Amino acid sequence: MSDIEIRRTVIEILGNIAPESNPALIDEKADVRAALDIDSMDFLNFMSTLHARLAVNIPEADYPKLSTIAGAVAYLGTKLRA
Repeated sequence: MSDIEIRRTVIEILGNIAPESNPALIDEKADVRAALDIDSMDFLNFMSTLHARLAVNIPEADYPKLSTIAGAVAYLGTKLRA
């Protein structure tokens, strides 16, 4: 899976979690929780949906690495290409 496909997936999932916003327009290095005004349960749903959709195990200790779109793409790209 390419970084572009991963980014699309991340944006789509975030868009489903925060439908009143447009995740594609936020700064890729901005904290998604603050930028999209989502709470910890929404962020947990983001992690579990990524896991389900991409079949990637994401340990709770790694959640901070996925707090930005850029971080999520980099982390998932490494896991999917391993």
